[in-house]
Amino acid sequence: MEREFLGKMEDNAAVRVWSEKVQQEKGDSLVEGYTSKLWDFTCISVTQDGVQELKKIWNQWDNEIKQLFYSNYGDLPYLIDVRINKHLFQALAQYWNPAYSCFTFGKVDLVPTIEEYTTLLRCPRIQVDKVYSRSANVPTFSKKLMCITGMSKQWVTARIKQKGDNKCIHWRNLRDLILAHPDVKKRVDIFALSVYGLVVFPKALGHVDGAVLDLFDRLDKGVTPVPAVLVETFRSLNACRRAGEGRFIGCTQLLLVWFHSHFWMVEKVSYRVFSENYSPLKELVATPRRDDITEEKWMAILQDLQEDDVE
Repeated sequence: MEREFLGKMEDNAAVRVWSEKVQQEKGDSLVEGYTSKLWDFTCISVTQDGVQELKKIWNQWDNEIKQLFYSNYGDLPYLIDVRINKHLFQALAQYWNPAYSCFTFGKVDLVPTIEEYTTLLRCPRIQVDKVYSRSANVPTFSKKLMCITGMSKQWVTARIKQKGDNKCIHWRNLRDLILAHPDVKKRVDIFALSVYGLVVFPKALGHVDGAVLDLFDRLDKGVTPVPAVLVETFRSLNACRRAGEGRFIGCTQLLLVWFHSHFWMVEKVSYRVFSENYSPLKELVATPRRDDITEEKWMAILQDLQEDDVE
């Protein structure tokens, strides 16, 4: 393996010891004689719509509007700056093990956790003990959209579409509101909703669907979206691996940033980690990455990972 590329890292000894202890106490989760039924190779699409337009709008905003966004929705905008490395993601997908719900790289098992994703998103309004769950009695799609956008029932009703079993609204309708809405706070809210629908939960290409709208509607109550983000990530990876193909409908950007965070050179982490204003997502996104590594090379690197390669 190219040590000069990945470098020497400190492993998380405490987590490893805990993991080994739990395995010894509780045993393996697979039944005896288990045989993998996974495809030898999985081809996954990471197509997303509207991200470049989101980035263009964000870059046009002044610092005052951006600070209003950060104070309400945390570091979410940095996700639209993440460059998706398709070769790396395709290689990562080959090492996802649905039986254990984790990545198995050689002798190393890795899986994103609630704590890690919460730290990366760094949203001040999130209460980690308030997990999102869909209520049986919820306002209709149109009522929630009216509340978030501040638009009339007629405006909302005329723009609702039906995709399969779900109601949704096209991104271009939200984009037009972001550009022209007289209420700055509403523009910020609609932009955040769009990031959730196009980047965090990109299930309906170019649209924001009812499931995303329902979760977003609960954010102002302190509900954390992180468990839902992880569930969609695991579910989508499982489905694609078992089918041998598919489109990933989890948050590609967040998963890639999480992966890179485990290969963070200790000497490169500055004192800012002790500051409340420090943004790990911002710094990880700004870190230069090599984009000339082929998928085959990534697979070879991942297959040869050792414990001391991972932080």
